[in-house]
Amino acid sequence: MRITVTVDGTNYTDEVEARLLLVHYLRERLGKVGTVVGCDTSNCGACTVLLDGRSVKSCSVLAVQADGSEVTTVEGLAVDGTLHPVQEAFREKHALQCGFCTPGMIMATIDLLSENPDPDEQEVRHGLEGNLCRCTGYQNIVSAAQDAAQRLREAPTGTMGGAR
Repeated sequence: MRITVTVDGTNYTDEVEARLLLVHYLRERLGKVGTVVGCDTSNCGACTVLLDGRSVKSCSVLAVQADGSEVTTVEGLAVDGTLHPVQEAFREKHALQCGFCTPGMIMATIDLLSENPDPDEQEVRHGLEGNLCRCTGYQNIVSAAQDAAQRLREAPTGTMGGAR
């Protein structure tokens, strides 16, 4: 099947098998290896990307389902070498250890903050419950999400207030 998709601001048209998962299309065809293959069962959330602005687990979406859509990966967040505010907050708040879950956590956080720009701790924990981390204990991730929320609220309009 032929698909046309915009990934991190670049348009692609490719022939794909109907059964190809979006995560494999992103990694193997487009080289977007920041999108991590975790469990392949949609339990861990490591493969989370934004599909038309909403977080999805790319191991549970077929590439053909993304036809005509815009996909943002963790690699598409930084602009001109400047990290997205959520990426910066994760870095500064030490919201990672091994880094395996980090891309998915960042993408899920961006979606959460687009829906709830000022979440309390419980709202962050609930909003990220589909993404698993086996290293951190989550406290720094929650702190990073709340810090990122503040950064985004304070950002001038039109400057990285969301993904591309």
